[in-house]
Amino acid sequence: MLVVSDGSGTTEAIASRLTVEGVPYDRVNLPDVGRPVITAGFLADTVGGVERAKYQAVVLPNDNPFTDPAELTALADYERHFGIRQVDSYLYPSVNVGLNPPFYAGQLDGITAAANATGTAAAGPFRYLRGPVPFEDNDKTVAESYGFPAQPLTGAPFIPLVTGPPPGGGASGVLIGQYDGDGRSQLVITFSYNSAQQQFGLLAHGIVTWMTRGVHLGHDRQYFSVNVDDVFLPDARWSVTGNCTPGEDCTGGQTTPDIRMKPVDVIEAYTWQQNHNFTFDFMFNGFGSVEAAQQSLLGIDLLTTVLVTFRGNFRWTNHTYAHEFLGCVQDLTVRPWRCTTDPATGAVVWVPQSTIQQQISDNLAFASAHGLPVDRTELVTGEHSGMRILPQQPDDNPNLAPAVAATGVKWLGSDHSRDPGQRAIGPALTVSRYPMNVYFNVARVAEEVDEYNWIYTSRANGGSGICEDNPATTTCITPLSANGYATYIVPLETRIALSHILGNDPRPHYVHQSNLTEGQILYPLLNSMLSGYRNLFAANAPIVCERLSANGETLRRQAAWAAAVQAGTVGGYVRDGVVTITAPAGLDVPVTVPNGTRVGTPTGAAFGNPYGGERSAWWHGDGTPLTLAIPA
Repeated sequence: MLVVSDGSGTTEAIASRLTVEGVPYDRVNLPDVGRPVITAGFLADTVGGVERAKYQAVVLPNDNPFTDPAELTALADYERHFGIRQVDSYLYPSVNVGLNPPFYAGQLDGITAAANATGTAAAGPFRYLRGPVPFEDNDKTVAESYGFPAQPLTGAPFIPLVTGPPPGGGASGVLIGQYDGDGRSQLVITFSYNSAQQQFGLLAHGIVTWMTRGVHLGHDRQYFSVNVDDVFLPDARWSVTGNCTPGEDCTGGQTTPDIRMKPVDVIEAYTWQQNHNFTFDFMFNGFGSVEAAQQSLLGIDLLTTVLVTFRGNFRWTNHTYAHEFLGCVQDLTVRPWRCTTDPATGAVVWVPQSTIQQQISDNLAFASAHGLPVDRTELVTGEHSGMRILPQQPDDNPNLAPAVAATGVKWLGSDHSRDPGQRAIGPALTVSRYPMNVYFNVARVAEEVDEYNWIYTSRANGGSGICEDNPATTTCITPLSANGYATYIVPLETRIALSHILGNDPRPHYVHQSNLTEGQILYPLLNSMLSGYRNLFAANAPIVCERLSANGETLRRQAAWAAAVQAGTVGGYVRDGVVTITAPAGLDVPVTVPNGTRVGTPTGAAFGNPYGGERSAWWHGDGTPLTLAIPA
């Protein structure tokens, strides 16, 4: 791909999407002094006596961003000669692109556009969508999107692909359409957007599909997994009177009853999964079961009994036996805690390797004794401890890497808020997890709202003032009312989770077992998120819900592919209906092709897996080229 950018948000959004999906592209920045000039020689050459188009598609800021007319002429000639498609990332409708002047110009916040509105859903680029495309309106005081819906010129070779009305209703006009005039094919976009907006996230893959005709390097899925931490253990409960958590940060002697799932909650989780075609990942701590049995008059923990009975319906991941802190030895005589140091040397005192290994292996032994189908290569330590935690512990516990090596761990869960990138710890790779703002220490709506208000409101409004002290990362809000969970927290967390899903991001989200009991406050959020997704996406693009190791493997593949593209060690071309891809042996290559594509010849095996009306897969290179026969 060739991206010709003027730095505008719309062009950069498309470039960002190409990066997200792993689609290689070159960039020409129009404002740069000394940039390449768009000429016939820049765009094409000859290899072995055969003409070669260097770029499969071109992205422009608009239909003519050049100050030198010769550049547009060279580009237009190139597109006509090779059948190359052009995306006009944002423009004012005109006869030059087959449109009448707009019948409306202004904000589009809050409208619902329609993809595939002309009945081309089965073959159109947005066939992974059901049709509705809601435009965000997150702040009534801010203009978030702007556009120029217009009607095609009578008789113009124009196909509307996405249409929408002005705010308040009325006739719909073209927001995205295909113009086939002048012997070229342009995707015309008449509204502004940025990479973070939901409407662009919904339409972005379709833009990539259109420009490439569905044949490209790159891979796109909608990932969403939920890790439920601390299963079998109790969690401490927030004190609404002390604005603290006993055992964590209370200093006034406050006490609250712990929160632990009940047997009926397991049945509810199983039933919810069945009704929503979804699977939880249970991050478990076996000590919680042993402790509960010891405290029971009959010596039996009924929660364990029911969890074991339903064990085949959940995925299980080692969360260490007793959820011990596995980083430095904590000095809890001060708040916040600090790392204990050797009084003689001043060196940090670390939890030993033997303790870490014991926590891992004891939990695996518990799993084996109870028939839990655990993946022994996965581990999430309690509080993600052992890994660096700023500011108190800026380095990993040096004993963590040898401990995970000794116990066969390959995938190590980390907290995305403090350790977002994938990195190696010994033989293991981290898998960063998104924390959801449904807190570990709450089981009821009132508790969640009270703690949320404490964190996100000013001192004058009865809050902690954390938002005032950290304006770069936290925004103060008006205190939420009793129904603030349903009216504010759930919609906000739904929007955040959906942004991750729309970003081809396999990182899981995590919550706690406390959120599945008593008020079961997790379910309204998940119901909102899943129903919202399924109302927008067609059945051919289901949520991909995978376990931690699969999440980690996808992150590894994405990073390795990005590095290979940067290094220029991969290549591909299309000639006479055959795709040829070359890559180093051992590299996983993301490939997307139309339905009907076959490996090798038109009678070969179908390539890849169906998703979103296309076929795609990570092809594992063996040093020989991959050839694919695409349908005519």
